[in-house]
Parts: sequence; structure tokens; C-alpha cells
Amino acid sequence: MSERVTTVVIGAGHAGLAASRFLGDRSIDHVVLERGEVANSWRRERWDSFRLLTPNWQSRLPGLGYEGPDPDGYMTMGEVTEFIERFAVLSGAPVRTSTNVTSVRRTDGGYDVTTDHGEIGCRAVVIASGACNQPVVPKFSEAVPSSVRQLTPFGYREPGRLPDGGVLVVGASATGVQLAAELRRSGRPVILSVGEHVRLPRTYRGRDVLWWMDASGVWDQRYDEVDDLTRARRLPSPQLVGTPERATLDLNALTAMGVELVGRWAAVRDGRALFSGGLRNVFSLADLKMRRLLDGFDAWARTSGREAEVGPPESFEPTRVPESARLQLDLNSGEIRTIVWATGFRPDYGWLDVPVVDEKGRLRHDGGVVDSPGLYALGLPMLRRRRSTFINGIEDDARDVIGHLAQDLAVRS
Repeated sequence: MSERVTTVVIGAGHAGLAASRFLGDRSIDHVVLERGEVANSWRRERWDSFRLLTPNWQSRLPGLGYEGPDPDGYMTMGEVTEFIERFAVLSGAPVRTSTNVTSVRRTDGGYDVTTDHGEIGCRAVVIASGACNQPVVPKFSEAVPSSVRQLTPFGYREPGRLPDGGVLVVGASATGVQLAAELRRSGRPVILSVGEHVRLPRTYRGRDVLWWMDASGVWDQRYDEVDDLTRARRLPSPQLVGTPERATLDLNALTAMGVELVGRWAAVRDGRALFSGGLRNVFSLADLKMRRLLDGFDAWARTSGREAEVGPPESFEPTRVPESARLQLDLNSGEIRTIVWATGFRPDYGWLDVPVVDEKGRLRHDGGVVDSPGLYALGLPMLRRRRSTFINGIEDDARDVIGHLAQDLAVRS
């Protein structure tokens, strides 16, 4: 006979632990299954110098906020892990570590969850296994010569572990720009392949740019208020880095460091990487979107009466276009010894034996309510609000989703 419990939560990161907190508040019996340790992805799948993009004062979980001496700083990987571990202890989450879920199947009464330690029957399942389980690497990477080492952010730790020589970083969102900067500071020649990106200053008018997102209500926009939700959920992470000096890390900063910019990597032909042209248009679009956002902040400051507590409006230099960006690179020449694919991530639902995943591998859900009775999701980009992507967005999301789950259980009881 399999074990029985009302609800199974899959994943003991911040999302799964928040779900557990609200399930506990409603006295709904449950277990939290974790393939590794609490906060496993923070421990195992980040590079050594990693820091959160959000300032410490925004690190909030239900009933737990940042209490340290540096509210405007940015947590290191170890500090994030400790913060989530503390939340697990304070909330008394019933976590079972080293328990790998291999299958979730629909039954007449709910779901059967198969793990490497046995089966659990339940009425509801909360999928909180994360949105970044697998790095996304283009198919043409298979045509890269074997003399060039390829890795993703999951395999990168620090510059000294890479082969000597130049590095090609592919992708100019938060991860790509951070790794390109770190590699360049180590003395290596670095080329950055740039596609669509979101440019933001680290600070604006004397405040962290994410303070503006929070205070002006941008992060509170609901998923059902967005015109193109699919696109909004797939937007790249902004070009930000968390550093003690609160530095802006945009493409101009990288150019000043000596990073070479090229266009989006489109193909490999006869051992040569082919890059698209049109950098000027890509840069102009990112600059335009940034300016519109900052103009919106300015308008909010005026209408809300907050002008006195922030500095004067600022302008930023347009992204500088290289005089002659190269369109191809001979991968056999030895110029580049390593490629780092910072081209995004996707969730892994290979264990989910319920037909709720579309042809692109995305979970079909409406604000975390999955397209199967009793099945829910947390921890996905813009799940219910724009802030859903960040740690401080999980409290409202989890409260709403677990509220729906509790109502559903009551109706079906």
C-alpha cells in the first residue's frame, strides 16, 4: 500500500517552502519532496561569485524578512541558502530531502506520486520544482569543433577552471553580462554575443532601480492585466548585477572593460560561427524600452508626491555600437578556447505523466492553477504578478494558489 497524504509539494526551494507555510496555516496535511537538499539549486547550480539581483531589503518570505546590517546590499549564494534554510526551520516544513520524484500520474481520487523511496497517493500536487532546471543550448552547438570547450552556467564556477585563452559568452541577459565581466576582469579576451536584452541602470535618481519597480507598482501588475502574457513570461532577465558599489553593468560598461560585442549567434558553418548583423537596431530598441520605463518612474514620482525623496531625473548615454562588429569567427583558429552558453533555462517536467505541458515544454496554467484538477504550480516567471520571478514575489502567489487549492479540496470532499 502506498502512503497517503492530502497534498504533495515537489521542490524545497523558496516556492515549495512558501506553499508548505500556507498549507500548514490551513492545517492541510502535506509533505515537501526535494531531490537534493533544501535550497538545492542555490547550492549546486550557481557560480562562485553569484549574488542576487534584488537588494537585501526585498528578500522576504512569509513571516521572514532580511534582518542583517546591509539592507541595500545583495545576498551571496551562501547567504541565500542560509536564508531559505532558516525559513524552512521557522516554518516547520515537513521536507523529505534526497527524495527524487520520478512520476506523477492522475488517478480517480487525485494523483499517485512515485519517488525513489516509494509511492505517495494524494488529492493535490503543488509543482514548485523551479523554472530553471535545464539550460537551453541551440542545436547548432553540436557543430562546434571539439577543440573548443562548451559549458553552461550550471558548469561554470570561476575563470580559473577554464582552459587558457579567449571565451565567447553567448547571451546578454543578467547571467551573460555578469560572466562576461568576470571573465574579462580575469585578463581573458572575451567576446559577447548579443541578442534581445533588457537594459536597466542599477540605480536611478539615487534609488535602486528595483525600488522604483516596487514603489511605483510595476511589480504588482497581475498576469491577467498583461496584453501579451506569453511574451511577458519569456522576457530575458534585466542586465543587472548585485555588487557592493551598486554598479551598472550594461553593454557600455562591458565595452569600456574591453569586451568585444557581436550580434546574435545564428549558425555554425564549416567551423565558423556566424553572427547576425543589426546590432544598432537591437541596441536602439533596448535603449527605447529603458527610457520609457524610466519616464514612467518620473511620472509616478510627480503624481505620487514622492519627488522630494529622490534625486533629479537622469539621462543615460545610448548603447555604443561597435564601429565594425564582426559577422563570423573561425572556431578552429584558437582565438576562442571556451564557449559559455548563457542562453536561458527551461523547466524539466519529464517526470510529469499528466498531459498539461505544451509542445514547447511549458506548463499550461492560469495563474498557477494547472490544467488538471488538483494540480498547481509556483515559482514560475510572472505566475500571478510581475514580481513572481523574484523571491519577494512568492508570498502573494503562494497565498493565492494555496487558497484556491483549499477551496478545491473543500468542494471535492
